[in-house]
Amino acid sequence: VQLQASGGGLVQAGGSLRLSCAASGFTFSAVGMGWFRQAPGKEREFVGQINWSGSSAAYADSVKGRFTISRDNAKNMVFLQMNSLKPEDTAVYYCAVEITSRRYWGQGTLVTVSN
Repeated sequence: VQLQASGGGLVQAGGSLRLSCAASGFTFSAVGMGWFRQAPGKEREFVGQINWSGSSAAYADSVKGRFTISRDNAKNMVFLQMNSLKPEDTAVYYCAVEITSRRYWGQGTLVTVSN
């Protein structure tokens, strides 16, 4: 299983970023995908998840209404569209997948939101 996140960077508060995660090594179209983040000095936290088909997604309260997860099963990719970014969204963002009760993580991509 390999997960490669990209798209992070420095953005001003109120701005937008779109993160991508390329997946390989498993049947991508058969499983849900998740996004997590870890801010400096804090524990990793759930951001959101999307089901196998892309028909359903769920989000943490802290990002609901601002972040949207989507996926392209033809390209084995999942995306995190982040709008109205806040300084508290600054973190390393990870995509993840759970297969047979084991969670796999990508390497993470850093998002920094400045005031």
